[in-house]
Amino acid sequence: MDRRKEGRQNMNLLELLDNTEYQLLSGEVNTEITTLVYDSRKVEKGSVFVCISGAVRDGHDFAAEVVEKGASVLIVEHAVEVPGHVTVVQVPDSRLALAQLSAAYFGHPAKELITIGITGTKGKTTATYMVRSILEASGYRTGLIGTIETIIGEEVIPSVNTTPESYIVQQSFRKMVDAGCKCVVMEVSSQALMLHRVGGFVFDYGIFTNLEPDHIGPNEHKDLADYIHCKSLLFRQCKQGIFNADAHHLDEILEGHTCKVETYGFGEDADIRASDVHLTDKGGTLGVAYHMSGALDMDVEIDIPGTFSVYNSMTAIAICRHFGVAKETILSSLSQIRVKGRVEILPVSPKFTVMIDYAHNAMSLESLLSTLKEYHPKRLVCLFGCGGNRSRDRRFEMGEVSSRLADLTIVTSDNPRNEKPEDILNDIVVGVKKASGEYVTIIDRAQAIRYAIENAKEGDVIVLAGKGHEDYQEIAGKKYHMDERELVADVVKDGNFIR
Repeated sequence: MDRRKEGRQNMNLLELLDNTEYQLLSGEVNTEITTLVYDSRKVEKGSVFVCISGAVRDGHDFAAEVVEKGASVLIVEHAVEVPGHVTVVQVPDSRLALAQLSAAYFGHPAKELITIGITGTKGKTTATYMVRSILEASGYRTGLIGTIETIIGEEVIPSVNTTPESYIVQQSFRKMVDAGCKCVVMEVSSQALMLHRVGGFVFDYGIFTNLEPDHIGPNEHKDLADYIHCKSLLFRQCKQGIFNADAHHLDEILEGHTCKVETYGFGEDADIRASDVHLTDKGGTLGVAYHMSGALDMDVEIDIPGTFSVYNSMTAIAICRHFGVAKETILSSLSQIRVKGRVEILPVSPKFTVMIDYAHNAMSLESLLSTLKEYHPKRLVCLFGCGGNRSRDRRFEMGEVSSRLADLTIVTSDNPRNEKPEDILNDIVVGVKKASGEYVTIIDRAQAIRYAIENAKEGDVIVLAGKGHEDYQEIAGKKYHMDERELVADVVKDGNFIR
């Protein structure tokens, strides 16, 4: 049976296990089942329950409970104590099994889509939106899965993770097919590759943007080598690989690859090359223009600042050229692209620039501010805070980076969570004082934004950093609505600034 939707029709466990390595510990595999679940709260009569060993809870501990609720099949990594009538199937890795079972459960929807996976430390989010914009303009209805949201036709679902659990990925793929999508472009995190969230299918295109030391720690990757290895797994699971030829660690990413290889970058050896890069300033809007040669020859201009925007647009072009997209469509789409919270320029005044960006650690903030300094603003103003219940080192580091690169740092609140906002601000100021930039502290973020705009000078570039696409602020364990776009609009409405 082709299980195309989550209806109530049953299917046979054998169909579900078709592409999965397993050993039967008890019961029968030739049995009818109803639903596939990995959350014990969603178990019903006839369910297959996959026991996932998570960072906080182990699904094997719920074996007896889910059987009482009606689960007839358990997928396990090790034996569990349950009644003999229950079918228990042992697999080497229950996360990989969940991916494979989910693909079968939803009728292998990836086979009905052109699948595009983008991995890398930076640039994934912007590149996915660029790709979707170009393909949609070319008549390819395209779904998207990423850090900000999942887009399925007209439906938009806010994201929890960069790459959701494998069941959700396959469910989304099926919904995309049913909505008439021909393609899907998605961000693929190193965690997703490590935890098999994109298991159970082969990508048509896999893309590597860049790699910098990040996501290394007790709850993510044990070291840089592990981070690189996990990124490289995508290229053992795709048909066509597209790589940033200028990226650090490219040789290590390519190790063990099984895909065709194509490159883009600034070097002469790249298949698609950028040259003659120059910055553009249209009065309140910063951008970049360059010439592309090699597999494609054309002049490109986009209203997103910085060299990283050259790389992001080249990523999108390198992918979309495989679809035979017209140059005019590519250029038109790129000229209009705006990505929420990613160097997002807000229309405030032609005399100065206001932008929102998700930069929320020292590395991303330094990259952003260094890029903006290349535009030689009258003043570079950086407004940011740091999250509570997170490493204090980040506060010191971000404070020092901002003070070193920005002319004025406005220290404010981000998501204080369960810490006192003033304690976080005081930590940031310790870092700020390590460099020579001027600073002010304003705890209330709305007031801080108002201060930045109402005190703007002609030629300023004002960066609201850290929140990006987020539309809330978390204080004392509770989330409150707060969208920086709305806060800026309130200031604009009052009009107390140079125009």
